[in-house]
Amino acid sequence: MKIKIFNREICVCALLATNSFMRKKQRRNGERLKAQMVIGILSVCLVLCIAVLIVSTVYFLRQWKKLDCILDRFWKEQNNNASYTKKCFSDVSETRESRIVSQLSRILNDARHKEYQAVEDKEQVMELLSDLAHQFKTPLANIVMDMEILQGSEIEKDKRNEFLSHAQKQADKLQWLMADLLKASRLENGMIRFEAENIGIKETIARSVSAVYAQASAKNIELIVEEFKDFCLYHNPKWTAEAMANILENAVKYSPEYSSIRISLTRMDIYTKITISDEGIGISESEYNSVFKRFYRGSKVEQQEGSGLGLYLAQLILQCEKGYITVSSKVGQGSSFSLFLLNGDEVHTF
Repeated sequence: MKIKIFNREICVCALLATNSFMRKKQRRNGERLKAQMVIGILSVCLVLCIAVLIVSTVYFLRQWKKLDCILDRFWKEQNNNASYTKKCFSDVSETRESRIVSQLSRILNDARHKEYQAVEDKEQVMELLSDLAHQFKTPLANIVMDMEILQGSEIEKDKRNEFLSHAQKQADKLQWLMADLLKASRLENGMIRFEAENIGIKETIARSVSAVYAQASAKNIELIVEEFKDFCLYHNPKWTAEAMANILENAVKYSPEYSSIRISLTRMDIYTKITISDEGIGISESEYNSVFKRFYRGSKVEQQEGSGLGLYLAQLILQCEKGYITVSSKVGQGSSFSLFLLNGDEVHTF
């Protein structure tokens, strides 16, 4: 009896041990399977990461090549106005990167434009300084010479008054030159703004003729204004009269005595042409564009009084009124300056 009970206990223990062993084995197999699954997942993630890295690197290198192409073309083309070809952009899709490429291209173009503008501004400043030095040199030298003569010796009262008068004229010339230069600079930079309106032109022409009448009378020059019926043009009477007076003053200055200056008007579809013709020394065709430049003096009038600002100012004034000036001339046969002002009923179309 005891032997049977003992055998039964042994069997139960063996069975329990077997079950425990099987459960441990199953647990180890499950853990091993989980570990294999984790390793597999990690391996797949690693492969995907490597693939993404490779693709990103290739894409980055392609985009870098495109950017490098743009930079290279920019440096090659910075000395001319040629635009970039489409070669750099033919395979760039509408993505964030392509927008960056486009923005970089615009930035480079803006930088090139600003560089050109800076060089041009510098050249203009140097030219202006050179012109100012040239314009101021003669009157200043004359004033210094007059003062040295007056201080260096005893001279008669009449001679003293003559030198004083000459020095005063040179000082007045400097003051007038500075006033004209300041006016031109302010018009150029928009610091002076004036309103134009539709108003009769006859009074404006009369005002400009009155400004030079004394000078013309001193040389027995006849000022002829062809008869016309007054009508409205788009202009500012004060400034337009000054522009016309500058042209008339040049006509009087460079015309011989007992000659005539004629003013005529021609009505056209959009503009009215006001022509001022003289019988003066004339202008060569090669100088047509140059006469409107600041401080420009023709080769035949360099020794005569003048600043070279009159026509330049007249052109600026007409431009502010949406008009323009042209010139036609023959050497020795006089010149004709034509001022074009908008007709009153055409202003709304601009």
